[in-house]
Amino acid sequence: MSLPSALYSVAQVRAFDAQAIASQGVTGYMLMQRAGDAALRALRTAWPNAQRVAIACGGGNNGGDGYVLARLLRAAGLEVQLHAVVDPSALQGDARRAWDDFCAAGGTLQPAAHPDASRCDVIVDALLGTGFRAPLRDPFVAAIAAINGSGRPVLALDIPSGLEGDTGQAPDGAIHASLTMSFVALKQGLCLAQGPECCGQLLFDSLGVQLPGEGAQPPQWRCLGDMELRTALPRRARDAHKGDFGHVLVVGGGPGMPGAARLAGEASLRVGAGLVTVATLPAHAAALTATRPELMCVGVSDGASLAPWLSRCTVVAIGPGLGQDDWSRSLLAAVLSAGKPLILDADALNLLAAEGLRGLPPRSLLTPHPGEAARLLGIGSRDVQSDRRGALLKLCERSGAVVVLKGRGTLVGRRNAVPALCLAGNPGLASGGMGDVLTGAIAGILAQCRDPWLAACAGVLIHARAGDELARRNGERGLLAGDVALALTAEANRGEWQRVVMP
Repeated sequence: MSLPSALYSVAQVRAFDAQAIASQGVTGYMLMQRAGDAALRALRTAWPNAQRVAIACGGGNNGGDGYVLARLLRAAGLEVQLHAVVDPSALQGDARRAWDDFCAAGGTLQPAAHPDASRCDVIVDALLGTGFRAPLRDPFVAAIAAINGSGRPVLALDIPSGLEGDTGQAPDGAIHASLTMSFVALKQGLCLAQGPECCGQLLFDSLGVQLPGEGAQPPQWRCLGDMELRTALPRRARDAHKGDFGHVLVVGGGPGMPGAARLAGEASLRVGAGLVTVATLPAHAAALTATRPELMCVGVSDGASLAPWLSRCTVVAIGPGLGQDDWSRSLLAAVLSAGKPLILDADALNLLAAEGLRGLPPRSLLTPHPGEAARLLGIGSRDVQSDRRGALLKLCERSGAVVVLKGRGTLVGRRNAVPALCLAGNPGLASGGMGDVLTGAIAGILAQCRDPWLAACAGVLIHARAGDELARRNGERGLLAGDVALALTAEANRGEWQRVVMP
């Protein structure tokens, strides 16, 4: 089953379980059996040649899932080595029934608490479920260390043990799974913070549970996907012309940093903006034109000289290489007073932080990294990183703007809406100029769709996917922002909705 886009809190998923048991004609043990069936299918698909499977079980329902899977694996003819980190005699409820059924089917327990890597092809993690809260204690510390050090592929049931289901934090270490099979609804911690690294490949099965409508139970997050791209960048009309796709004005490129403005401008072109003008220091204009002739480059000495270009453009992106001197302040003041749809990045955000989050025109969009977000909120960058969702929502509320909080798992938010999370991207994007390319991509899409929320979502996703495609071909180390800008075109045109059938 493909991954759903909605992410929920642990408490919400527990409520979905309870509601299914109360009103959908299922029992807790039926759901546990379905989880075992789904895990069996996942294991056989991922490791079809595996013959010996070790399963480490804890004391709750996650352990119960493991006992069900152990019984099903034995019935399928595989050798099962079952290790109980918690004495099965202490089990209660559905987990105890799962253990009893395993024993009734002829299953036995291994004397050792930890799997022996030399005697198995795959290890199943059924130690701790979504109820885990740090700190991690023995015997689970030792069991997780043994599994992680085994060198064997690991299948985690529902959530990797030691990972917090709401925050995605694993302060004391967690299972690093090869594959995680999650059930009922996706828990937000699987996709936040350390979650993606701990999960490995993430699979999902609803177990037949029907979730309530989002009006009754809105998700905590929505993952970005192709829907945003289809909506923001529909197929173009055959009689379209460049005027239909907007005019982006990039303002930046202060002393020593003309490349930042050039990267942003080229990114706008690469995602399909009809026209792009770069307003920069007079000394930089000729060089920028020479290196990318498709860009219109103009030298501006102050905010007043920017006025003719502000009157012509559809969208303004200010900040790449802007600096924080008097020239920069003059340009920012002119841009803010123009009232055009606006993306603020880099030094434009630092200048804004000094003045306070006020006076932003409608349809504004902020793209801070954690340090810039911290300055805008008057807190530390660690505070931002420890509660990225909270920081995002505060920025949205105070600014009234759409906000893109960059970083591992880039977030997109706006007032009174479910925030979005980007699961694409890789560490190769952590290099100079990548933020300038993202700003330009968002600006170019905004010029076409005229919707800041859609432009932010689509721009973030296209930028991350471009980086992933380059990393797939060349590796993560040494990715250049210019290479990502070049790769944007393929991502902006990828998918069935973009295919053109010639008459």
